Amino acid sequence: MNERKPPGVSFESWVDKQIRDAESRGDFASLTGVGKPLPEEIEAPYDELWWIKRKMVREGLAVLPPSLALRKEAEDALEAAWAAPSATAARRIVAEVNPKIRDMMLKPPPGPPLGLKPYDLDEIARAWHARRRAAAQDPQDPADGEQPPGSPR
Repeated sequence: MNERKPPGVSFESWVDKQIRDAESRGDFASLTGVGKPLPEEIEAPYDELWWIKRKMVREGLAVLPPSLALRKEAEDALEAAWAAPSATAARRIVAEVNPKIRDMMLKPPPGPPLGLKPYDLDEIARAWHARRRAAAQDPQDPADGEQPPGSPR
C-alpha cells in the first residue's frame, strides 16, 4: 500500500477502497488468528509492562527471589517423585533438589536480614491502654504520651 490518497477523495472512502481491494486479492485469507477469539489480555486493564511480561512468558523466564524459586522447585520435585514410575526414580528426583536445599539453609540468599521478631499482641494491647491512660491523665502532654523513654515530661 504505497500509493498516495488522491486529492479530492475523502480519507475514509479511500481506506475502504484499499481494504476492499486487499480482500478481493485474498490478502486477509491466510492471516494468523482468523476465526479465533481475541486474547484475554485485550479485556484486561492496561499494564505499562505488558510487553515485558509477554516476553518473559515467551522466553520462559521467572522473577522470584531465590528462596521462593527453590521452594517451587522442591514442590515440583516432590510432585514428580510421587508420579515417578519406581522408587529409584523418585529417589533420584529428590536427590537432585536436596543439595540445593542444604546449600540454601547453610548460605541464606543475598539481601539484608529482616532483624525483627513477631510482636507480642498482648504486650502491644497493654502498651496501647497505658498510653491512653497517660494521655487522659495529662491532657497538656503533646503527642499522646509518645515521648521516648528517659526524656523529661
